[in-house]
Amino acid sequence: MMEHNTTKQIRDIPFSVLDLSPIVEGGTVSDSLQNTLDLAQHAEKWGYNRYWLAEHHNMPGIASSATSVVIGHVAAGTSRIRVGSGGIMLPNHAPLIIAEQFGTLESLFPGRIDLGLGRAPGTDRLTIRALRRDVRSNGQDFPELLEELRSYFDPTLSSIGNRVRAIPGEGLNVPIWLLGSSDFSARLAGQLGLPFSFASHFSPENTMIALDVYRRHFRPSNVLEQPYAMVGVNVIAADSEKEAQWLATSMEQQFLNLIRNKPAKLQPPVENMEELWSEYEKALIDRQLGASIIGDHDRVKEKLQLFLDRTRADEIIVNAQIYDHHARLRSFEIVSEVRGQ
Repeated sequence: MMEHNTTKQIRDIPFSVLDLSPIVEGGTVSDSLQNTLDLAQHAEKWGYNRYWLAEHHNMPGIASSATSVVIGHVAAGTSRIRVGSGGIMLPNHAPLIIAEQFGTLESLFPGRIDLGLGRAPGTDRLTIRALRRDVRSNGQDFPELLEELRSYFDPTLSSIGNRVRAIPGEGLNVPIWLLGSSDFSARLAGQLGLPFSFASHFSPENTMIALDVYRRHFRPSNVLEQPYAMVGVNVIAADSEKEAQWLATSMEQQFLNLIRNKPAKLQPPVENMEELWSEYEKALIDRQLGASIIGDHDRVKEKLQLFLDRTRADEIIVNAQIYDHHARLRSFEIVSEVRGQ
């Protein structure tokens, strides 16, 4: 297994933002998209490296389903921060369409666009059908779709020669990342020499396995000479431990509703989650959110360093499902303060 630096400090690596553009109870989609842009503008000011938006469908609490459109909205309202997808669920789309969309974005905002790709549907089986996706595929055709997509940007990558061209898209350098919550995309990203981002914010148990697979299978490419792994983590930070724990109950309610197959808008915080979930549900949510970092400045700093020591991530991407927009801004501000020290 190749050697990696195990003495990284959080101040030494980039931090980025993962935004699900939450629609809160009592709020509108318009509010959510305005808040997304406001957070992106603050993130740019606070020194975050990139701002990624996620594709989900049929989710009452997520406003970023038309991910490429929202990326354009954010990129137009910022000037330096990289903007991209975390991710586009490639099997939901024709690769040509994604190449054209991201070719257009890269043409509008040169050198600032990332294309993160996942293979999960990001939704339920009925919505998969509505997306005209084969419910039986289970993402197994992802490698072929990825090869087709990459060949639209660089025709020399095509094994059969392209008679169809992506315009805009062809000849543009749009960095492609593979995203995953298991080892499937980790292995593929390693074999292709692409950067990899792992969803530790909802799949913490698979984090170390996937990172190890990625690093062991990595082959240098014209994209990367060494593996580059970004790891996602939930961080709910506030000026007091008590406030942070209270704010985190919105995220816990969101996962509780998903477990119950009743997705909903992001709910206000509550004083006592014990009144809402069963012991079994609590155990499931604790397992999914086990890597979450919740606390005040000092606790967040300590836990982030421990997380970095464990994962040896090259970059950390932070998610924060917080009901109140100003509290959400403050959470990301605290993380930026921690990193800046």
